[in-house]
Amino acid sequence: MSGLFQDDDQHLEAPPPPDGPGLFGDSAPQPEPVHAAPYRVLARKYRPTRFDDLIGQEAMVRTLRNAFATGRVAHAFMLTGVRGVGKTTTARIIARALNCTGPDGTGGPTADPCGVCPNCVAILADRHPDVVEMDAASRTGVDDVREIIEATRFRPMQARTKVFVIDEVHMLSRNAFNALLKTLEEPPPHVKFVFATTELRKVPVTVLSRCQRFDLRRVRIAELSAHFARLAEKEAVSIEPGALDLIARAADGSVRDGLSLLDQAIAQADGTITEAAVVNMLGLADRGLVFDLLDAVMTGQPRQALQVTELAYERGVDLGTLLQDLLELIYTVTRLKSVPSLRDSQELPEAERTRGAELADRLSVPVLGRAWQMLLKGVGEVELAPDRRAAAEMVLIRLCHVSDMPPPGELVRRLTYGGGETHGAAVAATGPSGGGVRAVAGGGTVSAVPAPSATPRLASFRDVTALVAEQREAMLHAHLIHSTHLVRFAPPVIELRPKPEAPRDLASRLGTLLTEVTGTRWTIALSTAEGEPTVAEQGSAADTARRTAAADHPLVRAIMDAWPGARIDTVHDSAADAYGLPAASVTEAPDVDADTEPSDEMEFDE
Repeated sequence: MSGLFQDDDQHLEAPPPPDGPGLFGDSAPQPEPVHAAPYRVLARKYRPTRFDDLIGQEAMVRTLRNAFATGRVAHAFMLTGVRGVGKTTTARIIARALNCTGPDGTGGPTADPCGVCPNCVAILADRHPDVVEMDAASRTGVDDVREIIEATRFRPMQARTKVFVIDEVHMLSRNAFNALLKTLEEPPPHVKFVFATTELRKVPVTVLSRCQRFDLRRVRIAELSAHFARLAEKEAVSIEPGALDLIARAADGSVRDGLSLLDQAIAQADGTITEAAVVNMLGLADRGLVFDLLDAVMTGQPRQALQVTELAYERGVDLGTLLQDLLELIYTVTRLKSVPSLRDSQELPEAERTRGAELADRLSVPVLGRAWQMLLKGVGEVELAPDRRAAAEMVLIRLCHVSDMPPPGELVRRLTYGGGETHGAAVAATGPSGGGVRAVAGGGTVSAVPAPSATPRLASFRDVTALVAEQREAMLHAHLIHSTHLVRFAPPVIELRPKPEAPRDLASRLGTLLTEVTGTRWTIALSTAEGEPTVAEQGSAADTARRTAAADHPLVRAIMDAWPGARIDTVHDSAADAYGLPAASVTEAPDVDADTEPSDEMEFDE
């Protein structure tokens, strides 16, 4: 039987309503209306209470479980990561794990707190006297830290361990950190510290060195989407998979941010939450629109691109946001281009795996890189422009008009090895060994007449090094000119003596590249013979010869006599190649016109 003064709400019965007027004839008092419990947002309702509830933090959970199992629990933890990934939640779980006594009250520290013992219940309700949480964003001074230091001297009132949780610890002042150091290094056995921060670089290294650090990573989109789907099912909410993917993407790795967005979507929906509803809620462009826009600009169709922006604008989409969506899509397509296995990854939405893969097959990496750079610059222009829509559309029009322009490397290859057309004045171009194309002007168009062979003509080792440079193999090119001696050049066989600093795979890399470019199998043999000087050494010798020849010229000697202290700084030879070597001979001296004043090809420093 309940006691006379039983105060448990579960055992109180409501008094019967009065059946007549009051004692003094007044009307009977009406009972107080019963108010429903206030709504708890999803982020609080489904806050993890056990390590197993944390998503995306498997490495940290595994380490903490092993620590509790072996009794090697550190005295201080540093939890770092972006907002909403579970730092404070993890700190509370650690506090419960340290102080859980089990359902029977005899248990010890455990990685699986029971949730029903007095300590677990009090910590879950944020009212345990021995678990102190402090927000360092509002309490940054040394006096606040001294209060904590003073509290560490006293034993816990009812728990096994006192736990001090300091959130946003990087906000503490320098003096506050210094005051904490001694206690943090040698805390009493009944005290544990758990720090959380989003700005780890602002925490002094002296504090970091005294803590066990855990980096909580951003949660993957696929994991967030699956988690939100489970919660929507618990809430009896119907939501389209595409809408879940959009919310997970907008969360940017933060569980809390994603749950806030899901709460908002549930509140505004009338029935099933559709992908279109979430697009409108987030102010995003429909994913199909972004694909249509990228397809339009990459095929040089400004009219279609502006039609897409008009439709997005009518839907209330900010065109600066649309450009950022376009940037993200270009990044995704570039990843699909570079890592084809991503096309089978379930982490990417279906649209990226299908339409994105089609774009990746059609577009080259240089073209995607150029569009990325132009969009980056364009996003900045939109932010500064008085009319954001006009600025965004100007960026898209520029992208459309450069869509058919080949990248610089491709343009050089077209002019060098033939094929294609270019606009402008007449151009003459030669290949690495003097062959190549003739430019014939006609009607404002320059047609490139190809050399007899469609493949590059490699008549010397210098032609090979030039070809490697054109293929943008910078490291291989540097080793070929600085660390390699040519012993024999007999295409398709090259015999080399590499220096010790040359990489071991130089021969295989060079052979593979030449075979791919020329379509002919090349053999790169290594030798111990002396061979020729390196290309760099030959270029240095040629430069010395040019300087000597220039210094011996009568006109130059007269100038040097007229201006004592003058010296020859640079001698330019228009017939020399990129390595400073003339086509005919390494030691051939350049011609100097003695009938005129020194030309711009010769510069002097006094």
